[in-house]
Amino acid sequence: MKIGISACLLGHRCRYDGTDKRNDELIKLLDGHELIPICPESSAGFPVPHEPIELKDNKAYLKDETDVTEQLYKGCLKCLKMIEDCDFVILKSKSPSCGYKKIYDGSFNGTLIDGNGMFTDLCLHNDMKLFSENDLDKIRGYISR
Repeated sequence: MKIGISACLLGHRCRYDGTDKRNDELIKLLDGHELIPICPESSAGFPVPHEPIELKDNKAYLKDETDVTEQLYKGCLKCLKMIEDCDFVILKSKSPSCGYKKIYDGSFNGTLIDGNGMFTDLCLHNDMKLFSENDLDKIRGYISR
């Protein structure tokens, strides 16, 4: 299978704070499959590290209230092209670009709300099958079907 995956889950140090979210259990599960690492924020040209981004009222903002919606959206479109022929996509939970079902509320105080990141919404709009790194059992079942 060909799988799009948030690059930080593979150990790429591309997160806003210069770290990764390497998930060894997920990497082991995906062994033998073609993985397409993506990072909408890096594709948008944000440096690593950079100020955190959160979504509020369908727009993306830095903590200083700078609107970076257009820049992030361009990065999301680049990533969408990279994974258009993937069987499914695994995205990093809580991210303003890749968050699936839960994201931060835009107040920059750590409050989670129901919602999706900008890239996640784009994937859903394009009828892509999505998982987060928290869906290991579902991913295992999907791969083995």
